[in-house]
Amino acid sequence: MATEQPNSTQLDTSFFGHPKGLMTLFFTEMWERMSYYGMRALLVLFMTASIQEEGLAITVASATAIYGLYTGAVYFMGLPGGWIADRLIGSQKAVWYGGIVIMCGHIVLAIPASWSFYIGLILVVLGTGLLKPNVGILVGQLYAADDQRRDAGYTIYYMGINIGSLIGYTICGWLQVNAGYHYAFGAAAIGMAIGLLQYRATINKLNGVGAVPLLKLSESGQKKSWGVIVAFLLGLAAITFCMMTGLLTINPVTLAQYVAIAITLVFLAYYAGVYIFGNLSPDEKRALGALFVVCLASIFFWSGFEQAGSSLNLFGRDYTERMIGTFEIPPAWFQSANSFFIITLSPFFAALWVNLGKRMITPSYGIKCAIGLVIMASGFIVMFFAAQVAASGLKAAPYFLVATYFLHTVGELCLSPVALAAVSKLSPKRFAGQMMGVFVLTYSIGNVTAGLLAGGLDPDNLSDMPNLFMGIGQITIAAALVAGLLSIKSGKWEKLAEKASFNKD
Repeated sequence: MATEQPNSTQLDTSFFGHPKGLMTLFFTEMWERMSYYGMRALLVLFMTASIQEEGLAITVASATAIYGLYTGAVYFMGLPGGWIADRLIGSQKAVWYGGIVIMCGHIVLAIPASWSFYIGLILVVLGTGLLKPNVGILVGQLYAADDQRRDAGYTIYYMGINIGSLIGYTICGWLQVNAGYHYAFGAAAIGMAIGLLQYRATINKLNGVGAVPLLKLSESGQKKSWGVIVAFLLGLAAITFCMMTGLLTINPVTLAQYVAIAITLVFLAYYAGVYIFGNLSPDEKRALGALFVVCLASIFFWSGFEQAGSSLNLFGRDYTERMIGTFEIPPAWFQSANSFFIITLSPFFAALWVNLGKRMITPSYGIKCAIGLVIMASGFIVMFFAAQVAASGLKAAPYFLVATYFLHTVGELCLSPVALAAVSKLSPKRFAGQMMGVFVLTYSIGNVTAGLLAGGLDPDNLSDMPNLFMGIGQITIAAALVAGLLSIKSGKWEKLAEKASFNKD
C-alpha cells in the first residue's frame, strides 16, 4: 500500500535559505564521498604495487579490470538499493545501514591481510548501493513539488560531494605516501564514521522525510523480498569463499568483458521494453529516441572519464615528475584537480546555459553532450604528448595531468548535468523513475569498459602508451560525431516532445 510522506518543509530556511535537513544530508554525503573517493583513488595503485610496498602485485590488466568491475558494481547496486528503500525500509534507514556497511568495508580494507581486500570491496559496493541513491532522493523530498529552491538545493548538495572528494584525495593520498595503504584505508573508515555520527545526531532535522517506504509491500511480499535478498547475500558469500580458497578461479578481464556485455543487454532490453510495450504516444516515443542519443553519449563519456582512477592514476604514479624540491606529490592528489575544478567552474557553467537561453541559443541535449565528449577527448590528446615523453624514458611534467583533468572537468560540466536534465525532461512521466534507473546503467557500462581500456597500459611496452591515449581520444571523438549527427534529428524530436508536454500541461 502507498505510504504518505510527511509534509515538506517549504518555509524552512535554516540552512543557507534551505530546509535544515539539507545540512544533515550535505555533511552525510560529504563524508561518505570523502571515504569513497579517498579509497577509490588508491585501488589500482594498491593492486599493482609490489608485495614489498604492501601491494598485491597484480598485473595492470587484471587490476584495472577489477577496478572497472568495482566502480561499475557501485552504480549497478544503486538500483536494488533504491528499491529496498522504496518498498521495504525507507530512505532514512537505507542511508544509515548503508553507511555502516561502507564503514565496515573500509575497516576490513585497513587490515593488512591477503583475504581482506576483496571482502572489503564487496562490503563497500553493497553499502554504497544502499546509501548513495537514497541520500539524493531525500534531498528532493525536503521540498514541495512547487518549491523553486529545489535546483539550488541540489547545487549545494553537489558541492558537498566535491568538497568531500577533495578531502578524501588529500588525506588518503598523503597517508598512502607517508604511512602506507592500510592507514589510508583506515582514514576512509574514520571519514564514514564521522558522517554516520553527524547523520544520527541530526536526523531529526529531516522531519520524518524518508522515514517510511514510499510504497510498502504487503507482509507476504516483504517476506519474499527478504528471502531473495538473503539468498543473494548467501550466494555472494559462497562465491567469495570459493574464490578465496582457490575452489573457483575467475579471470578478472574475462569477467569484466562478460559483465559489460550483460549490463549492455539489460540496458537495451529494458529500454526497448519501455519503447515497445509502454503504450507510449508518438511524441513520447520521439522523446525516448532523443534520450537514447544522450544515453549513448553517456556510455562513451564515462568510458574515457573514468580513466582517472586507472590509467591516468598509474601514469601519475609511475611516469610523472612528482618532486617539487624536497616534497613528493602523492599520486592521488592529481585526481583532486577534478574536484577543485568542479567547485570553481560550476557557477560559470550554470550561468552559461542561462545566458545562452536568454539569447534564444538553446542547443539540443545531443549537441551539448557531443560538445562535452569532444572537450573530454581533447584531454587524451594532451596525454598522447605526455605519453610520448614517458615512452622516451623521461618523466612527464605534472601540468600534463592537470591540463587533462581540467579538460575532463569542462567536458563533465557540459555533459553530466545536461544528461540528467534530459532524463528528467524526456522520460515519459509514468516511467520517470524507471528511466533514471536505466540511465544509471550507462554509468555501469562506462565504468566497466573504462577498466578494460585501461588494461592496455602495459608497463613492459611503453612505446604503445601514446597509442592507448590517442585511441581513447579518437573513439570518443567518433562517438561525439555520431551523437552530433543523430542530434540533427533527435533535436527536432526534443522540441516536438517539449511542445506536446507544454500543450498537455
